Amino acid sequence: MSSVAQRERIGGTRSAPTRRSAKTESRPRLLAGGVLWIVLFGTLLAGVVAVNVAVLRVNLELDGVSRERTQLRADIASISAGISSAAATARIERAARDELGLVQADPDEMVYVTLGTR
Repeated sequence: MSSVAQRERIGGTRSAPTRRSAKTESRPRLLAGGVLWIVLFGTLLAGVVAVNVAVLRVNLELDGVSRERTQLRADIASISAGISSAAATARIERAARDELGLVQADPDEMVYVTLGTR
């Protein structure tokens, strides 16, 4: 047998085409892996954007609630001042009536005095 025939039987010449076919098969795998990584990073990026949008919405809601809380506190302070003022007036009238014996004047008996100009 010749050496060429022996190489074909042993597979010496077949090993070179096998290597070439391995290179051609590895390229689609690399391409598929690259596409997979791009899709993975794109999905992760979309997730980060979605989380940022959710945080922004929560912050906007918190701002609105904070403004409403401030307004309610101002309303409570105003109402408390009105209540204390009304309670003070009633307390003073009661003390004047009970302790000093004073009576509120009848509106029909009131006389207004007009002062002349100087």
